[in-house]
Amino acid sequence: MGSMFRLSCILILCLAPLTWAQQDSSQNSRPPKSQAPPRSDDATDYPRSSEESSSRSNRVDISPPKDDAKSHPYSSSPGEDEEEVGDVQEFHPWDPHKAAKDVEIGDFYFKRKNYRAAEDRYREALLYKPNDVFAMYGLGRSLEMLGAYDEARANYEGYLKILPDGPLAPEVHKGLDRIKKQEQAKSTDPDK
Repeated sequence: MGSMFRLSCILILCLAPLTWAQQDSSQNSRPPKSQAPPRSDDATDYPRSSEESSSRSNRVDISPPKDDAKSHPYSSSPGEDEEEVGDVQEFHPWDPHKAAKDVEIGDFYFKRKNYRAAEDRYREALLYKPNDVFAMYGLGRSLEMLGAYDEARANYEGYLKILPDGPLAPEVHKGLDRIKKQEQAKSTDPDK
């Protein structure tokens, strides 16, 4: 009986710290119910150092220097002078994936001979990715089919400016030749 008592005492003494540690960790993982969660705007809980700034307490002065207009006469905002507009007028989103999808849909419409819809999609592609050569080529083809030869030529030439030896360059040259023939025929026949 003595050895059994000793064995049970040793077992209790060995396992007791493990159960106490589990109870402590489960109690420490949650805050007490009476305590409110910490807030970042409470200055008593989180004192700020003298180097830190808050938009409420220390506003940063972003006004231009006194001699700024004299030093930089051409730096006015577009809203200040309606006649004089700066280089950056409007922000357009850069989304090459959407541009590629618009080119794909434009090609679909072009194959269906819906040239107006194809033109819209190619223009939208150029909005999302300016100077996209595939959109320029598609827009040039669509405008050529719609009879807008000047704008079609501009898009074909834009393609050649970016990729003079590109994969579609032979087709672009053929399109420019067709436009030239159309304009020559138009100039010789005044009824057209």
